[in-house]
Amino acid sequence: MLNILRARIRQGHRTVAYPRGEPILPDRFRGCPHREAGLCKTGCKACAEVCPTDCIRRTGRDGWQLDLGRCLFCGACAQACTAGALTFTREYRMAARTRNALQLDRDSLPPVEALRGAMQNIFGRSLKLRQVSAGGCNACEADINVLGTVVYDLGRFGIQFVASPRHADGLLITGPVTRAMELALKKTWAAVPEPRLVIAVGACAIAGGPYCDHPETLNGAGALVPVDLFVPGCPPHPLTILDGLLRLLGRLKRP
Repeated sequence: MLNILRARIRQGHRTVAYPRGEPILPDRFRGCPHREAGLCKTGCKACAEVCPTDCIRRTGRDGWQLDLGRCLFCGACAQACTAGALTFTREYRMAARTRNALQLDRDSLPPVEALRGAMQNIFGRSLKLRQVSAGGCNACEADINVLGTVVYDLGRFGIQFVASPRHADGLLITGPVTRAMELALKKTWAAVPEPRLVIAVGACAIAGGPYCDHPETLNGAGALVPVDLFVPGCPPHPLTILDGLLRLLGRLKRP
């Protein structure tokens, strides 16, 4: 017993300082893309041509738009940009309440609007989610599981995953929603009592990801259920998911 206590004291506090302090991100982390308009060559479409999901569009002579919901954060666009106009920042706060908010033609996303009224009163301090893998590759699912470890300790915020949709306040969906999962997702959604939420995590759940427009997918959760929070990434970093959840519940204010 004494050895256990000594080991616990030696290990110290393992939970991340976030949200009280700034998070420590890995060196290879790719956050919200940024375009330096002054460096971007007029008429150049190199970044758009290499994008595997067609998430970048050039409009007019100098217009530019990136669909963050379709972005795989593969880095091919930044490598193709010889002028160095397109880079990936360290910005991990990328969740959005609406699909249109993920259409980037500016430097940052609008802040996530928190739930209001009765929804805030019901879910603000306790949120139970049923996770549904609707054809995912298990990358997003793995990072969601990480949120339950001692490092992130999702339960300290009153957010927990439950085994049954009948015990849940909403669904957290990953994967492009394959035809094989269509009925299962409909039944799971129907089993969640009102009022209820839907959180789409990852490029697949938002817009189909690399499987976008494939005949065996529905291009994301929005095709079947109303989505309340979109968390982009492939997969999203656990901090991106956590940040979106906390802002949805009104626990954080974007600085």
